[in-house]
Amino acid sequence: MKLRRPLPEGRTLESVRHHYEVEKRLAARLRASTREERSAILRSMYDELFAEVPDHPRLTKRADEARTRASNARKWRVLEGLVGPETVYAEFGPGDSSFALEVAGRARLVYAIDVSDQRAESESSPENFRHVAYDGYTLDLAEGSVDVVYSDQLLEHIHPDDTVAHLKLARRILGTGGVYVFRTPHAFSGPHDVSKFFSDVPEGFHLKEWTYREMSDAVRRAGFRSIGAYWQLKGHPLRLPLVLIEAFEATLGALPRALRATLSSRLLTQVFMAAYA
Repeated sequence: MKLRRPLPEGRTLESVRHHYEVEKRLAARLRASTREERSAILRSMYDELFAEVPDHPRLTKRADEARTRASNARKWRVLEGLVGPETVYAEFGPGDSSFALEVAGRARLVYAIDVSDQRAESESSPENFRHVAYDGYTLDLAEGSVDVVYSDQLLEHIHPDDTVAHLKLARRILGTGGVYVFRTPHAFSGPHDVSKFFSDVPEGFHLKEWTYREMSDAVRRAGFRSIGAYWQLKGHPLRLPLVLIEAFEATLGALPRALRATLSSRLLTQVFMAAYA
């Protein structure tokens, strides 16, 4: 199996190849599943992955406090103008909830919404923090009860058949004028999952990597009123007209695949949007 790019620091070829094979096997089950089957698979797939891949980057990152602080600081730069003392905040796919717990110190109420609870057993939570377990489809939160919804590196893990349903769920819990801010890897610079070491298409837990054009179409189908598009510049969000970003994206899309991937790895690494209810 040919290695397509250098290995990450601290991981061997054997460990990365094992990670790839495990994730590819579990993802194949999810891709082939019916909607009724997916809820059960989603509840267990990360437990299976982490049990079989103990050196998974998400686990090693969790143990690295400096990396966690730096990651949370980058996320907060995205939200600091949107979250205040009276804000009701919800995060989909919060992982170990380290960022959601930080937001709880700045917001009135925080919901961390996930198919499983990945917090450390010793983790204590403030009174205004709620972990909400859901099946990926239904959510026991009142319509219009949330001001800001956030997800980071989540949408690529959702089955493509379920993406609009997820966006509609976020739209339902947002109050009028509320916003769903999200970031997801861009298809042109991918794959961004473990497949990148062995394949030129995502075969692991990234079930679909998106473009701005595809995602803006999905957001509109979900019933959002308007869309803000962002470019991440040295860790800071820069708002640009969506039409401008989509025109640039279309230009890159017309290039040969290898050149497109090279340029996109520097200029178009993610889809970064704010969808307004």
